[in-house]
Amino acid sequence: MNLKMLIKDMEIKEMTGITDIEITGIAYDSRKVKAGDVFVAAKGEKCDGHDFISDAVKKGAVAVVYEKDENKLLADSYQLTAIKVSDSREALAYLSNNFYEKPSDKLTVIGITGTNGKTTATYLIKAILEAWGKDAGLIGTIDYLVKDRHYDAPHTTPEALEFQSVLNEMVSAGCTHVVTEVSSHALAQKRVDYTGFSVAVFTNLTRDHLDFHITMEDYFRAKEKLFKELLLKGGTSVINFDDIYGRRLISELRNSKVGNLLTYGIETGADIVAVNIKNSFDGLMFDINFNGSTYKVQSPLIGIYNVYNILSAIGAAVSLNVPWDTIISGIKKMGSVKGRFQKVDLGQNFLCIVDYAHTEDALERLICAARELTKGQGKIITVFGCGGNRDKGKRPRMAAIATKLSDYVLITSDNPRSEEPMEIIKEIEKGALRMNYTIEPDREKAIQKAVETAEEGDILLIAGKGHEDYQEVKDARHKFSDMEMAEKAIRGLWRF
Repeated sequence: MNLKMLIKDMEIKEMTGITDIEITGIAYDSRKVKAGDVFVAAKGEKCDGHDFISDAVKKGAVAVVYEKDENKLLADSYQLTAIKVSDSREALAYLSNNFYEKPSDKLTVIGITGTNGKTTATYLIKAILEAWGKDAGLIGTIDYLVKDRHYDAPHTTPEALEFQSVLNEMVSAGCTHVVTEVSSHALAQKRVDYTGFSVAVFTNLTRDHLDFHITMEDYFRAKEKLFKELLLKGGTSVINFDDIYGRRLISELRNSKVGNLLTYGIETGADIVAVNIKNSFDGLMFDINFNGSTYKVQSPLIGIYNVYNILSAIGAAVSLNVPWDTIISGIKKMGSVKGRFQKVDLGQNFLCIVDYAHTEDALERLICAARELTKGQGKIITVFGCGGNRDKGKRPRMAAIATKLSDYVLITSDNPRSEEPMEIIKEIEKGALRMNYTIEPDREKAIQKAVETAEEGDILLIAGKGHEDYQEVKDARHKFSDMEMAEKAIRGLWRF
């Protein structure tokens, strides 16, 4: 693509050099620059791209986009085209969207944001769309799906360049719809800017990522961008009426009259309401009241929190005019999501569940769902830890939830990253409300002890890592799967 076309209508503060040159690609990582690329120097969480401009030029970059004043002599120094912008991240999103020929214009894009429930909601919506006969791609925490192609997901929502590249691949593969998780990091860092969303779903907002956002207000403001800035003019916001931040968002959207609005919940007042809820080991059954009609819903998913996930998917489907019989069929067919209330079943006489719950709210929902299933007939045993280099404030809060709601708790290591595991555990332990816990920093041993403790009718919850197949220690990733470790422990105990 010609650089002149690539930057057409882009907001530029200053530019030197020629624009009538062919561009072969875009890069924001100097290590990935190829001859003929535009290098976008952007500040990341750990590194600043401005420090690697010379490396990018040596690798063949023919143009540089930058925002820092000290780099304004680039053209003379490196004999290339230098483009100064006010925000390199926004420029990266703009250029990526142009380079891949604005792929969201050719797709129906459904974005899901919130603290918990995003992943399950995306798979539910995808299942409904496929029941409707649509080819739907998916971008999320577990993987990126383009028809029959699966890609590992390094981020819940990839950087702008990769995000537009995946959307473009979906267009080429014949997808008509895409369902994507949209993280608060992605919104704050403008990774999905210039993408047109037909539907925007809000699941809930509880404490998380405050190492990045600092305050809950900043966290909320990042989330609301999806609804106020990125939703297409005729698009629909689908929002959890029962969540306090959801109600705040509903109020703000009604006042600003941005797009259409559809609410869901269990409490009276929502547009889509779930009633007569029955939760069992076999799944969920409940009725939906909408526009004066009642629809019966059945799902193999377990737990009241999954009622909300199902409701969010129904809201998205209704906004796309999917027929109700198709919605009900898609929900019924979708099984469990990897690492989300996933059973480890080798025939043992207790229930073992692996779940991604890594916030206080998610952990509380998980334990409460398990408690409802036991109906007072068995113990709840919970294994959990907290990640390193992340929001430290939630550590004691998670201990409070675990020790209050569980019968027995094993506090262990999660992904300590560069922190010392025992230092993290000490901060967790400060929040314990009861002395019903044991500390075991070795996660494999903690799972082993939990399995040995479980008796007939108990429910063992292994929380925090879910689908992850690694443990990050000293910033190095080692192979580790909670599912595999639980299976190993059960086999060893019961000799399966």
